[in-house]
Amino acid sequence: MNKSELVQAVAESIDIPKTTAAKAVDAVLDSIKKALTENDTVTLIGFGTFTVRERAARTGRNPRTGKPLDIKAAKVPVFKPGKALKDSVN
Repeated sequence: MNKSELVQAVAESIDIPKTTAAKAVDAVLDSIKKALTENDTVTLIGFGTFTVRERAARTGRNPRTGKPLDIKAAKVPVFKPGKALKDSVN
């Protein structure tokens, strides 16, 4: 499912126009993004938790040449599914 399909599903689910559903989906995604950029955690009970983790700097290898290269430390977003989501998938 891509974003436009998600918007369509939301619009049909609660019987609203697609433009309103698109605004709602965008607002939710923007709120999650804003919270993560502020190093906050977003917990949606029954769905999962979005967090930010620090990834340490490390040395990697160029797959083409085999030469070592330095990979900088980075912050990465992480999603951990909740129990209800895991159970519904299985």
